[in-house]
Amino acid sequence: MSASPEVASDPAWSLRLSGVSKRFNGVGATRDVSFQLRKGQLLALLGPSGCGKTTTLRLIAGFETPDTGSIEIGGRVVAGPGAYVPPEKRRVGMVFQEYALFPHLSVEQNVRFGLDASREDKGRRVGEVLELVGLGGLDKRMPHELSGGQQQRVALARALAPEPDLILLDEPFSNLDAGLRLRVRAEVRSILKQANATAVFVTHDQEEAMSLVDQVAVMLEGTVRQVASPRHLYYQPACREVAAFIGDSNFLPGQALDRSVEVEIGRLETQVDYTGPVEVLIRPESVALRPASQESGYRVRNVVFFGHDQLVTIQLQSGRTLDARLLPGYQFFPGQPVEVRIVGPVMVYAA
Repeated sequence: MSASPEVASDPAWSLRLSGVSKRFNGVGATRDVSFQLRKGQLLALLGPSGCGKTTTLRLIAGFETPDTGSIEIGGRVVAGPGAYVPPEKRRVGMVFQEYALFPHLSVEQNVRFGLDASREDKGRRVGEVLELVGLGGLDKRMPHELSGGQQQRVALARALAPEPDLILLDEPFSNLDAGLRLRVRAEVRSILKQANATAVFVTHDQEEAMSLVDQVAVMLEGTVRQVASPRHLYYQPACREVAAFIGDSNFLPGQALDRSVEVEIGRLETQVDYTGPVEVLIRPESVALRPASQESGYRVRNVVFFGHDQLVTIQLQSGRTLDARLLPGYQFFPGQPVEVRIVGPVMVYAA
C-alpha cells in the first residue's frame, strides 16, 4: 500500500486505537479494539494465545493494516480511512521476543543502527542510552559476550535511541529464566519510567502484566474486554470472563439483593447493587479459615504448600469446593473441620 498524506489528530494521546478490526482469510483476528495511552504510560496487552494481542501489536507497528477503525500515534493518524503511514515513519521502537541483535556488531553498533544516518550526535546519543540502561562501559562488547538480561537491555537501548513516540515490546521476557525474569522486568520498568517512554507490552503472563504496567488491556477472543489499572482489574473485573481469566477465582451461585448476596456459606457484602440470581466471585485470599469442631459442615479437602503461602481447598456441604490462599503459619490437613469466613466485599455477575 502506498503512503497517504498524514492526517492530523488529537495530540493529547501518545497512542489511540478506535474500533480497530482485522480479518485473515475471513477469520476475525481482532474486533473493534479500542484503547488509549497518554505520554509516559505503560500498558500490557494481556490474553491467552490466539486472542489477537500480537496482531494488535503488528497493526500499531504498521506491519499489518486494519480493515476498519483508526490508529493514532503521537498526535497523528497513522492508519485509518484515507491515511496510512509506513512502519519506518511511525516513530515506533520495537523490542522483539528474540531481541534481534546483530551478532556481528558490537553493543555500540547495534544501538547506533537504530539512529538516522543524518543525525550528527549519534555518538552522544548512544552513550546516553547505554548509561540509561546500565550498560555504560560495555559498548565494545559483542552480543555473545553478554548475559540474557544484558542483551535485553541492548535491545531496549536500540529502541529508545531514536526517541520514538511509542515503544512496542513483544513477549520481551519469555527467553529469560524465572529468576532473571523478575529482576530484568523491574529494571525495564525503571528504565522506561526514567525515560518517560510510552510503551505497550504483549504478554500472556498475568504476573508480568500486573507488576509491570500502569494499565492492563485484557484481550479475549479478539476483543478488549477491559482496560484498567492492575488493582482495579483484579478486584473489580468488568465481566465473568475477565474475572475467571485474571488470578485465582472461586465462583458460587447466589441470590443478590441490593448490596448483599446469599450463598451457601452465608450472607456476603457486595460491591454493586443488584437483585436476582448471580454468580459470586470470591478471591482465595479473601477466604479466612480456622479450626472448628466436628459439627462443622466444611472440611479441608486438599493442601498445597508453596513456602510463602499455602492453597487450602475446602469441601462445602453441597459438594462444591472453595480455595483459600493463606500464610503458612498454621498447618491444615485433609479431613480437618474448619470454619469459613469471607473477608471484605465480593463481586457478583448475573447468572
